[in-house]
Amino acid sequence: MKILITGIAGLLGCHVADFLLKQGHSIVGVDDLSGGYLDNVPEQAKFYKLNLQNSEAIDVVFENEKPDVVFHFAAYAAEGLSRYIKKYNYENNVISSVNIINSCIKHKVKKLIFSSSMAVYGSQQTPFSEEMKPHPEDSYGIAKYSVEQDLKDSYSHFGLNYAIVRPHNVFGPKQNIWDKYRNVIGIWLRQALNSQPLTIFGDGQQTRAFSNIKYYMEPFEKLLHNYSDEIFNIGADQHYKIIDVANIVKNIAEKHGIKTTIKHLEPRNEVKHAFCNHDKAKTMLDFKDETNLEKLIEEMFIWARSQPDRKIRHMDYELTKNLYSFWKI
Repeated sequence: MKILITGIAGLLGCHVADFLLKQGHSIVGVDDLSGGYLDNVPEQAKFYKLNLQNSEAIDVVFENEKPDVVFHFAAYAAEGLSRYIKKYNYENNVISSVNIINSCIKHKVKKLIFSSSMAVYGSQQTPFSEEMKPHPEDSYGIAKYSVEQDLKDSYSHFGLNYAIVRPHNVFGPKQNIWDKYRNVIGIWLRQALNSQPLTIFGDGQQTRAFSNIKYYMEPFEKLLHNYSDEIFNIGADQHYKIIDVANIVKNIAEKHGIKTTIKHLEPRNEVKHAFCNHDKAKTMLDFKDETNLEKLIEEMFIWARSQPDRKIRHMDYELTKNLYSFWKI
């Protein structure tokens, strides 16, 4: 099959592209390189540098490439920050997604597989399950849920087959660790390698489940041919307190000769406990997560040490009222 992947230079996109290429598929990738890196893109993939807000350019790609299936991974996934960059958030995560949906309908794509987020659940009883009614509490979660709703309507009205995956706290080598607003383990690795304290919002009693990117590949491939109008949580079952994960990073850094400390910043307005139930993905997609958190963090630490010194991204805030002090620096 010919498969188009948006966000191919990011963590999900590049790993899925590598995996599907090995399965014999043809890959076309689209990315604006605002959050991913060109050296993540597999050499065998045909690559377009393109901003997804450019609907005409997207249509040209679809007309030229005629993809069978689209994986839509492109997004800017900074939940807490999204309140302060509302326009950017909705343009990047909603308008861009609608442009992809339109092109899929116009060019008769067989299926669109969309990467949503567990941010759509908000603060509900954990573990979150797909049967729960979404109740997002930040602009990023609202954006993702609105795209989910549009996909449901596009399936009903235009017959666009789709599947939604809600990955959460996925990490691994090739992740962007140079963004100060997202990817907490990556932020800690970068801080440790620069002999900076590992920063935690509040007391660190928040709970999250962190999952290894490699366990997502086979379930994603199964979605090429199966299950339309379905939603799947995908991630790790084991959840941890944030303070405990920070200590794992601290200990691994010290094992490799780098001493660091943990610094508590002011609390931010966020969902305190967030992790999911994955029974549906296990049953229907044969999903099996065997994430070894300490082993993967050490693997990422070694990988991060080998990376070039990339520029840390700073966003232009649209709103500064109630902006956290640690983002004013």
